[in-house]
Amino acid sequence: MTKVITYGTYDLLHYGHKRLLERAKALGDYLIVGVTADNFDKNRGKINVQQSLMERIEGVKATGLADEIIIEEYEGQKIDDIRRYDIDIFTVGSDWIGKFDYLNEYCKVVYLPRTEGVSSTQVRSDKRKLKIRVIEDNGIGRKIVREGKFVNGIEVLKDDSSEVEDAIYLVSHPKRHYEIIKSAILSGKHVLCESPIATNATECKELFSLAKANNVVLMDAIKTAYATAYTRLLLLVKSGAIGKVVSVDATCTSLMGTVAADKLVDKWNSITAWGPTALLPVFQILGTEYIDKHIFSQYLDKEKKFDGFTKIDFIYPEAVASIKVAKAAKSEGNLVITGTEGYIYVPAPWWKTDYFEVKYENQNMNKRLFYQLEGEGIRYELVAFSKAIESGKNSSYVREEVSVAIANIMGCWEA
Repeated sequence: MTKVITYGTYDLLHYGHKRLLERAKALGDYLIVGVTADNFDKNRGKINVQQSLMERIEGVKATGLADEIIIEEYEGQKIDDIRRYDIDIFTVGSDWIGKFDYLNEYCKVVYLPRTEGVSSTQVRSDKRKLKIRVIEDNGIGRKIVREGKFVNGIEVLKDDSSEVEDAIYLVSHPKRHYEIIKSAILSGKHVLCESPIATNATECKELFSLAKANNVVLMDAIKTAYATAYTRLLLLVKSGAIGKVVSVDATCTSLMGTVAADKLVDKWNSITAWGPTALLPVFQILGTEYIDKHIFSQYLDKEKKFDGFTKIDFIYPEAVASIKVAKAAKSEGNLVITGTEGYIYVPAPWWKTDYFEVKYENQNMNKRLFYQLEGEGIRYELVAFSKAIESGKNSSYVREEVSVAIANIMGCWEA
């Protein structure tokens, strides 16, 4: 029996995919199809895959051409699979000619001609592009416009563009968020907002309700939530890898330099600039139902609206948490999650890390896990936003209750 193996993403499975699979099937008696996992695709730079892994597997299964379907999850897996399944022929599309010649050492390599004019990229590109306008007042917009170029199906417009937008990416001062978001929603526009969405819980809840009533997407933009290392960290914690979590400690600081007192009103204070990021692991791991909190701040203004440094301690029924944020003080920006069986350490700057450590009493069990991070998570955030708009299902990695809990903390400094 001649065994054949091929690999692909199979996003938005189309006629070209089916013809390639038919040709692969004809090369032997038994066809194994490897479907690439979401995170493996991200690491290869394919960040705008429209369908989930299970949807893509079902698409391949529906063709009736695969005798067996496996998942491709890591670099070098092709050699492992060829050995494991005793493969005779590895085959892939002709656009990869020469790329996999090294596999000739293990089996025969065949490059198949692709169907001209048909590709998943073309299918995505043929759709009308979602136009997202950046509304900003702090210079971050250039980075968002740049990252948007990596995402198929969207066009990020500068604030001064004359084109009509379908959605906005809001990175203006938090005190402007409520009015801008409300106006956008009432105009039927989707909103991706740099956290916090609002400066108090009441307004935040109102905006989410208004978005649902007007059938538009409102998402909290915290880039860290979309970083592969961070999402993997959450999965490990939730799976019990370090036992029961008893403490979460997060620190985020950056020095803003000297600012005149009368200019502070136009700047993001420490809690709005860093609070949402520092609060993210606390609320995503321990939940939003804490029983008490203690806040200590050092202010740079007499009105006590601009905190140069803030420390917040949370008390949960069976755990505690602490965050430190600052724009006028400096500290080690790491994240430590303490469990009953071990702990996770994420080095500074933890909010855009590409690796973290899992440590135990028995040091032989310790692990260092590495995950590639491109664009600080912005491009992945844009992908989730566009998917949510297209599907009508909110794809945010930050749940509504977390956004509301963050806004509630912001309310402590509201004018």
